[in-house]
Amino acid sequence: MIHQYKLGGYNIVMDVCSGALHVVDDLSYDIIAGLDEIYSHQEKLDRQNDGKSCGMIDIETLAERVLYKVQKKYEGSEMGDPDEIRECYEQIMELKKNGKLFTRDDYEPMAGELKARTSGVVKALCLHIAHTCNLNCSYCFASQGKYHGERAVMSFEVGKRALDFLVENSGSRHNLEVDFFGGEPLMNFQVVKDLVAYARSIEKEKGKNFRFTLTTNGVLVDDDVIDFANRECSNVVLSLDGRKEVHDRYRVDYAGNGSWEKIVPKFQKFVEARGGRNYYMRGTFTHANPDFLEDIKVMLDLGFTELSMEPVVCGEDDPARLTEEDLPIVLDQYEKLAELMIQRDKEGKPFTFYHYMIDLKGGPCIYKRISGCGSGTEYMAVTPWGDLYPCHQFVGEEKFLLGNIYDGVKNKKIQDDFMACNVYSREECRNCWARLYCSGGCAANAYHATGSVRGVYKYGCELFKKRIECALMVAIHREFGE
Repeated sequence: MIHQYKLGGYNIVMDVCSGALHVVDDLSYDIIAGLDEIYSHQEKLDRQNDGKSCGMIDIETLAERVLYKVQKKYEGSEMGDPDEIRECYEQIMELKKNGKLFTRDDYEPMAGELKARTSGVVKALCLHIAHTCNLNCSYCFASQGKYHGERAVMSFEVGKRALDFLVENSGSRHNLEVDFFGGEPLMNFQVVKDLVAYARSIEKEKGKNFRFTLTTNGVLVDDDVIDFANRECSNVVLSLDGRKEVHDRYRVDYAGNGSWEKIVPKFQKFVEARGGRNYYMRGTFTHANPDFLEDIKVMLDLGFTELSMEPVVCGEDDPARLTEEDLPIVLDQYEKLAELMIQRDKEGKPFTFYHYMIDLKGGPCIYKRISGCGSGTEYMAVTPWGDLYPCHQFVGEEKFLLGNIYDGVKNKKIQDDFMACNVYSREECRNCWARLYCSGGCAANAYHATGSVRGVYKYGCELFKKRIECALMVAIHREFGE
């Protein structure tokens, strides 16, 4: 399967199953498009015939028709030379022979097997250190940190048991990930510090290495927080929505006051102390600011260069929800963002956008590409009282309660649902060119959009595919552009 598109002055051809990426001229682009129809149809017929070649397509004859059509299209131009067309075709066939074009998808049988290998192994926990918050953001998926329940904070004893649970269920894994999350985790900062100290005290004995992440809205950031995070946290996530008027529209305190002026100087000090590395400014864009590139520009002007802007996750009746009318605006913003990144590269002022981080020479292994994030299996969220949920976006929804840190996972049925989540368990994903980049998408978004963790959040799909196209274009330019 091939995916082709034109962006940033490039003709881009992606071989979906090998991951090979090609930048080609117009002639090659058209020949590949014609051949892809033939090989995709042949593969479909073979699948219907239990993987055995059914011999129903005369590929060579159909390929000659493709070349004839291309020759007619370019007749009278240099690219219309039959010898050049034939040479181009032969080069394309050489790429196919070498597994760089028209590669067949042989991964589906591996999907369940690969996930089963790590069954029962937990590598990461999201500790809900505080189910309370000092901001009252109306678009908050966590109901202002309460997660549809009562306000609460995690005790040291519960947190300690959570870390022990992680160690006990991590198998032979050396590196373990722990996110301090909320609500606002700094409202329970002493327990955060105590838990990190405990984790460090058992690392050597247990043969583990803990890597901590802290997510904060910034209101309680002070020198103590900055010193601690820079010493102990491999990453920090700082919530800022960009422009003051955009940020203060939603991210307000309980008196209705915006938080922008309070937190921006703290974030600037925080980032400077970290040497401008190992952090993300994490923004949310909504129906109020589908033109989120303007917010990214503001964050750049403030000195922040590690950026993430996420589409809002909220209910259908929430005024913050992105609408169909917003979609073309957002897609255009992603393209303009790619152009801005290239422009800033040329000016010697590069920046990182989380969703455009693609390594053309490496990237996630095939297990990750097939299986996804591991929510409910490798990764779980822990409430202040020790309940386990598949991830932070499911906390408070009782049907997804997996168990607890004392007795382990008891709700095997729900865990099996997440175990079965992979890119091939969603019918809509099977023939999607982006499937080995999104791995089937977010189970939480799928559930909230369709009522099933194996559903498809179609709006999110459109955003994701555009992000990947833009990310690949930026990566190509950085690798080969002027």
